Amino acid sequence: MRTHMSRHWIVLAPAFWCILLLAGCKKAPPANVAANVNGRPITYDELEKQYQRLFPSQDERLSEDERATQKLEILRGLIDNEIMLQRAEKLGLMAVDADVEAKFTELRAPYTQEEFQKQLDARGMTEDDLKAQLRRDLSIQKLFNKEITSHITITDKDVTEFYNANKANFNLVEPQIHLAQILVTPHPDPNVRNLRSDKAQNEEQAKAKIAAIQARLRQGEDFSMLAQAYSEDPNTAANGGDLGFIPESSLQQANVELRKVVMSLQPGQVSGIIHSPEGYRILKLISREPAGQRELDDPRVQQTIRETLLNRKDQLLRAAYYEVARNEARVVNYYALSITENKGVPKQKE
Repeated sequence: MRTHMSRHWIVLAPAFWCILLLAGCKKAPPANVAANVNGRPITYDELEKQYQRLFPSQDERLSEDERATQKLEILRGLIDNEIMLQRAEKLGLMAVDADVEAKFTELRAPYTQEEFQKQLDARGMTEDDLKAQLRRDLSIQKLFNKEITSHITITDKDVTEFYNANKANFNLVEPQIHLAQILVTPHPDPNVRNLRSDKAQNEEQAKAKIAAIQARLRQGEDFSMLAQAYSEDPNTAANGGDLGFIPESSLQQANVELRKVVMSLQPGQVSGIIHSPEGYRILKLISREPAGQRELDDPRVQQTIRETLLNRKDQLLRAAYYEVARNEARVVNYYALSITENKGVPKQKE
């Protein structure tokens, strides 16, 4: 019996002492690694570079706690992008060089070489940096198209049920204007969400960005796609800038210039650049609708309902897809751990 117990003690002793000396057994985090996603590191250098891009003019009034909170949010985005990029790699959906070069040429087209270089400098990027970002963005978009959008089906039954449940909303008590917009603001805001994660940081960048968007619209690019990719209005970017139906009477509350522009537009027409207190916007008049009940057999009603249901389903599935992907990924956020372990004082890069 004594021999049997001794053998067990010999086996258990190392684990026992490791528990007692847990602090000594804890592995130090890798140098210069802010987070690790399935064995692939995200460095503090990458985090700092992204932080400088989003906040090139740091507000001196911000405390260290506020800056750390901003960096945690940015790191969360980097982690999510890395998770999605790895999924795209696994499924063989990575953008090829031709895709990247085509998109790069498209982005550069509205500018002279000097103007384009100024845009890169303002973001602290090189051409190689931009191409690397485009490869990630295009790859993740291919992933979403294959895993989410291609599986969404809106049936005639879905359309009919939506119409019957919301029939009163299609009864216009006065003439309505259906508008869409692309908005660009000069104010840094990490909460802006568009497909390119593209945000102007100051007045100069905002002017250059809206001018580039206008040039692409004049070249015939789709308004809703540009709105999804670049608009900085968090409420409408995901829906292609769609503002919905606006009663004509509500235009009386708008400023004179804006009202004049809207009333001068014809269906399908796009405005010039409009400067407002929020920033710069371009409007598109989708349609003008007379007062009265709009019926289900109206093609415009069906299109509106299908787009609404498609966008709802797409947003729901993307949110769920992100959550499932996070659950399945092996993520270690060393930056967050350093904050909790040091009682709110983030550990500096090693």
